[in-house]
Amino acid sequence: MSSISNSTALRRQRQVLDHLRGKGQPDIDPKATISHIAIYGAGIMGSGIAQVAAQSGYRVTLWDVTQADLDRGILAIRTSLARSARKTNQPADWVQSILSRISSTTDQIAACSSADLVIEAIVENLSIKQQLFSRLDKVAKPTCIFATNTSSLLVADVSAKLGEERKQRMVALHFFNPVAVMKLVEIAYMDGTDPELLALLKAWVHDIGKVPVLCRDTPGFIVNRLLVPYNIEARQLVERGDATIEDVDTAMKLGAGYPMGPFELMDMTGLDTGYHIMKAWYDTAPGLSGDPRFKPSPEMEQMIRDGYLGRKSGRGYYVYDK
Repeated sequence: MSSISNSTALRRQRQVLDHLRGKGQPDIDPKATISHIAIYGAGIMGSGIAQVAAQSGYRVTLWDVTQADLDRGILAIRTSLARSARKTNQPADWVQSILSRISSTTDQIAACSSADLVIEAIVENLSIKQQLFSRLDKVAKPTCIFATNTSSLLVADVSAKLGEERKQRMVALHFFNPVAVMKLVEIAYMDGTDPELLALLKAWVHDIGKVPVLCRDTPGFIVNRLLVPYNIEARQLVERGDATIEDVDTAMKLGAGYPMGPFELMDMTGLDTGYHIMKAWYDTAPGLSGDPRFKPSPEMEQMIRDGYLGRKSGRGYYVYDK
């Protein structure tokens, strides 16, 4: 019995390693199709995506509403690259060579005029996302691929105001925070998505040093569909007084082997992010709307109002040095 179990475990390990390397995938050169990427939103996610794309040799145009927003995004990229350069002993011109591939603009239309791939990473508001994509659809190349980095909305809803041909070239590319570190990208597709497009995007994700997983367009995709209920149960344990925050985190690290506990993770990803996902699911998600499990608790809503959003605000479930 043990030899069979060991053989199965080794086979699964090989399968995971093959997936990480992209083994068995079609031999596609994504740079033959994608050379210019327009990224909308210069916040934590948008600037992170811009960084990894530029590091992998792609030309990037970063858009945001104000020049101040763009300046903060470029500074975040520069800081992250400088940190990486020190750790990996890169040559003196390494940071600037990557930054030279990134341009920035507050002109929404100009940003995508020659783009092969548009990635949206703006506020998690369905109406605002729909308006953006509808506007870009009128000026982007017919072959341009549209992608949303949403973590709570359906691709079908975000693309609702697009023409049918563009919808076939619309997906979610869900990166994880911090983008420069986290290896996973979820590619969520609709029933009418072009299979060749999915193969191209899988190759592109591998080319930027990440690992793609495919998922049909369903609330939360894979990770958040599993993670959000887990986080909810952790919060409810504490809100009922059954355990402390510290003990829950310790239990999951030492008992389940997780690298961090649920409260540490929620602080890292941002309480506002989790809140918006839960609210979207409770309000509108097919099969989940009205489910009391996903209604944000009064305690969580108070933390959001108080600005306790986690690491990025200096305080969440724990207090951090800014």
